[in-house]
Amino acid sequence: MKKLGFDYPSSPRKTFLYDLEEQWYVPLLAQKRNLSIEPIKRSNFGEYYMAVNYLTSVLEEAASINNLSVYNIDHMAQLRFTGKDAPALLDRALAGDMSAMKVGSCKYTLLLNEHGGVEDDMIVMRISETEYIAVINAGHDITDTVNGKELIADIDRIMSQKQNGEEVEAEDISTQLVKVDIQGPLSYKLVKSIYGEQVLKNRHNPEKNMNFFTFNEFDYNNAHYIISRTGYTNRWGWELYIPVANADEDFMKIVSQALEMGALLVGLGGRDENRLSAGPFGLPLMGQEYDPYHTPINAPLFEAAVDMDKPFFVGKAALEAELATNPQKALLMFFAEGIASNRKVFLNGKLLGTVTSSIVSPNLSLEQRLAICSTRKNVNAEDGNAAIGLAWLYYNPFPKDETGKFISEKDGVPIRIPVQFYRVDEQNNPLGTPLLGYLTMEGVSPATASKPLKFIENL
Repeated sequence: MKKLGFDYPSSPRKTFLYDLEEQWYVPLLAQKRNLSIEPIKRSNFGEYYMAVNYLTSVLEEAASINNLSVYNIDHMAQLRFTGKDAPALLDRALAGDMSAMKVGSCKYTLLLNEHGGVEDDMIVMRISETEYIAVINAGHDITDTVNGKELIADIDRIMSQKQNGEEVEAEDISTQLVKVDIQGPLSYKLVKSIYGEQVLKNRHNPEKNMNFFTFNEFDYNNAHYIISRTGYTNRWGWELYIPVANADEDFMKIVSQALEMGALLVGLGGRDENRLSAGPFGLPLMGQEYDPYHTPINAPLFEAAVDMDKPFFVGKAALEAELATNPQKALLMFFAEGIASNRKVFLNGKLLGTVTSSIVSPNLSLEQRLAICSTRKNVNAEDGNAAIGLAWLYYNPFPKDETGKFISEKDGVPIRIPVQFYRVDEQNNPLGTPLLGYLTMEGVSPATASKPLKFIENL
């Protein structure tokens, strides 16, 4: 089979908007915020030079989601699959029921290996009966051997399931589109002000707003766009796929108006906080909560991403075998007095699980922070902060009701289970002083992504 993935780059790549970030946004932000111009703090993420934060702090950028946030997500790739057999191919390669998707709908799903491990998670849009676009994570567009390790791009993993005689073509169309996400309560107002209200309406009933997990296509300034509503941050918002010919001009319009509305361009750090801080569980991230060596069973989005009723998909047999053992593992949120990365979770002196993500959040309430029982001044200050995160646990320690459902609160008060976060030795024995914290299913702030747009359309 012909390789469709890219070669491993000799150095990290730059997004299409890299130069605008450096040469236009930073000077503009410095002027508006009376800040001195400094280099953007960047990190290699998926073999791209990505901004961790700009001149504003990670905490400032993370907090902006409560109003409006803009994200340069152009490191993510878009794959197009076309042909009469595309639905059948994607049904075999991906865990979700792709042939059941309606045209104009989006679906969150997983690309698994034969052992049930997660190779990638993605959003798939059904463009027509014979065409899909899959939006995949950064770095998953590379097929190469690096330091003896074989990398296989998603497009090649998927096409490896193509059967003889099937009519399916695949191409990476990432160079044609620039992905910019606009999230937060004022996102409706911003998108409407630039592209018009009609792009936010239901494609089947223009009198109503577009539904959650749908997308629209529209023409603007002599180019064809896609706008989806899948809630990257678990809050109200849109993902905009801008044709490259218009990307510079549109990006400057979007960001300029966002700044006037009190918003910010948000880097990796703020985005990480944002995907963790909305809803009772946060959102899993590939490479953190998901990896090729562990199955996604009992992750919060498992049922949404995986259709176990399909007759076959890669990894199904492994999932069935694990499900037959009634696995107790759980992916839960925690609040802690400090960042708990590279630590283990202990409950009553016993190892309970492993931290997979952790970051300081400005969005925790004082009441939530005081419940940690920390002696740290920043945790207990009126305008302080603490860390949030996710951890894979061997079992869920929350109580169950008579139906077997886990109970998150009692008498209207969130249940919080105190735990300690230790660094450990090779035998998983705790080392040093622990961080204090607790497990919770209350979340930091409400998930609004799926709520009716009537709540924000007139803001």
